[in-house]
Amino acid sequence: MEFILTTIKTGVDNFKRNKLRTFLTSLGILIGVASVVLLLALGTGLKKYIRNQFESLGTNLINVLPGQILQGGGIRPGGGALGGAEFDEKDVQRLKRVQAAQYIIPIFIKSINVSSGKETKFADLYASSEEVFIARNLERQYGRLFTRADNAKRAKVVVVGPNLAKNLFGTAESALSRNIDINDQSYRIIGILKSKGGGGFGGPDFDSFVYAPYKSVFSLNPKKTFFSILIKAKDEKSTNSLKTQAKAILSQRYDEEDFSLVEQTEILNAVTSIFAVMNSVLVLIGAISLIVGGIGIMNIMYVSVVERTREIGIRRAIGATKQAILTQFLAESVLLSLTGGLGGVVVSYLITFFIQQYFPAEISIMSVIIAFGVSTLIGVGFGVFPARKAAELSPIEAIRYE
Repeated sequence: MEFILTTIKTGVDNFKRNKLRTFLTSLGILIGVASVVLLLALGTGLKKYIRNQFESLGTNLINVLPGQILQGGGIRPGGGALGGAEFDEKDVQRLKRVQAAQYIIPIFIKSINVSSGKETKFADLYASSEEVFIARNLERQYGRLFTRADNAKRAKVVVVGPNLAKNLFGTAESALSRNIDINDQSYRIIGILKSKGGGGFGGPDFDSFVYAPYKSVFSLNPKKTFFSILIKAKDEKSTNSLKTQAKAILSQRYDEEDFSLVEQTEILNAVTSIFAVMNSVLVLIGAISLIVGGIGIMNIMYVSVVERTREIGIRRAIGATKQAILTQFLAESVLLSLTGGLGGVVVSYLITFFIQQYFPAEISIMSVIIAFGVSTLIGVGFGVFPARKAAELSPIEAIRYE
């Protein structure tokens, strides 16, 4: 124990004599560790964010989509955009025969320009039935939601997200009972929803959606087809049987390659797996700076060996073993690396603290352990060669060195 403390004290004293060099050497490891820890924290936060978004959109849901969306556990490139079935009201009525289904909800989505007076905003039209609010956990903030009667009589009414209401009328509440124009047709706002979030990482901004009865916007959907059909199971246990029955019904009209039945969890798993791969690549790129930092440590330790050649010779002459010299320089290398690693973790926590105000980044204990583990390995790996050189020096030649 005394030997270890003495070794550490000697290393610290040596670092104090060369403070600037010690700082610059540790800086490479600090940047590398901070990069890796931050990327892991952002990856963890991103997974949490995506999971929360999916959970907020409802549970026990199955999306009926055109084409084959999932392939090999991931999202197929192009997905249903390459073609597939065009769903209509016949499909909706046929799917309502499935006993395990609580709701069968047609969905038509279209990008639109919404205007009121001089204000014009870009938004997404989400035309559906009245059950969509229950299935998607959408709650009203002001006014009311549209009903089955509104859909049946094709009433020109809409429910809008709070962001769109604020952008058009200044405040969400002031948008109530106001009229907006969608493709030169006037619709009355009967309700404003509570904030749902979204819009991050290129995803949909649910707070800027315009929700309308699907029959009320047939003028915008002349073919009367749907982008998808949303099925909500009565409970989680009936999801598998519901999926099987729905597939059998749709297969009577379409080829199996023309449609997909995708559960929320399947989409979630596919999306998170994509981000996991991306995050792994970014972490590997960040790890390159750790290697650069390790090379810096190795170079500085070689310089230290040269500068302290006479010191090494004197220590050997008075009885220090090769093992003691090797341990001394290896310990200094590891100490340099751990100092940089500690600094990197501290910087990561500080940056994460500020990021958390805008994004749920989260540093895990495992990432900190990995950071220190990698720092130690770099100290040993890149310090062993200079340490061996120091240990192999001849005492006589070292003392005579100028």
